[in-house]
Amino acid sequence: MRYLKEIAALALLLLVAGGGYFVWQYVTNEPAETKAPRGGGGPVVETAPVTLSEVQTLVEAVGSTRARQAVEITPTSSGRITEITFHAGQPVKAGDVLLRLDDDIQRADLIEAEARLREATHALERGRALMKSSATSQAAVEKLVAELAIVTATRDRATRRMRDRIVTAPFDGVVGFSRVEIGGRIQEGAVITTLDDLSIIEIEFSLPESLFGQVSPGKPIVADASAFPDRAFEGTIERIDSRIDPISRAFKARALIANPDNTLPSGMFMHLAVVLDIRRALNLPEEAIVVEGSQPYVFVVVSGERGLVAERRNVKIGQRSFGIVEILDGVTEGESVIIRGVQKARDGQAVRQAGPRGGTQGGSKGGPPGEPSAAPAQPNAAG
Repeated sequence: MRYLKEIAALALLLLVAGGGYFVWQYVTNEPAETKAPRGGGGPVVETAPVTLSEVQTLVEAVGSTRARQAVEITPTSSGRITEITFHAGQPVKAGDVLLRLDDDIQRADLIEAEARLREATHALERGRALMKSSATSQAAVEKLVAELAIVTATRDRATRRMRDRIVTAPFDGVVGFSRVEIGGRIQEGAVITTLDDLSIIEIEFSLPESLFGQVSPGKPIVADASAFPDRAFEGTIERIDSRIDPISRAFKARALIANPDNTLPSGMFMHLAVVLDIRRALNLPEEAIVVEGSQPYVFVVVSGERGLVAERRNVKIGQRSFGIVEILDGVTEGESVIIRGVQKARDGQAVRQAGPRGGTQGGSKGGPPGEPSAAPAQPNAAG
């Protein structure tokens, strides 16, 4: 019996201790949003103001970058490479020398052609002088004129062949990797390297045909790439294709992005958003919205005879984005809507506003620190 009494006493002691610990935990760890401020009646709620901010209507797409101008550099004649004057990634100007071929034969041909040209020129001058004194005929002079034209053409061809021994950049840009080596022999038309004009980048992308009437040249875009997560690249649409693909039911568009520091290379995958519309609209946090059937509504906190009262307002919702909802009708700028404690609020019911976390404050219109009370509308993706 003594053992049974001791066991019963121990169980009773454990029960009392457990109940006391449970009460202590409930009182000390009650969430701030459920603690009622002193004084007044009704549930405790948190509110946020209705704000007026800029809203953008966006349509998202993907595409790849490409240079405004891009060519493969090739020689127009065959020969042995004697000099390479560029390296990969080097910016060059139009006319800069990129490569030289051996030119011994072409140089000799040019010297010979220039000598023949001088000889033909002097012969024609003598013939015309003799014709004035009737010492030669008109036919002889005309033959000298023809010979001068022939040697002039020969000199021009030699000059061109000499010029073809030097490969130059056709426009300003950035060269790629060299595909040849000094001393190697290269054939006419073989690729030496690539040249890209990266000062302006093109992005080609597709959009659904339903947006054909909303997208036009000049519309702004914002693009980003995984290689540059903290940077946004702004540009504008340059051209819209005149045809819609009958299979995909989409049309193509091209946008231009300024790239003065050559940050973006050709061929990079990018995500972009086309700005279709920019306007100012009312916004509030998405957590304030309650939907009953197909009708969304919010609770607006207004002043009544008994203090603060929750008033139900049916609203018309526009765009949603990142926890922010555009409101087209039902509330006005500056009104306070309930964002926490919505499930406890009733139309016409008295409410109390919670103060900052860690304490209570009757009549406070702000939410707890660290929680968004209001935020400007963020760009919303449409389409």
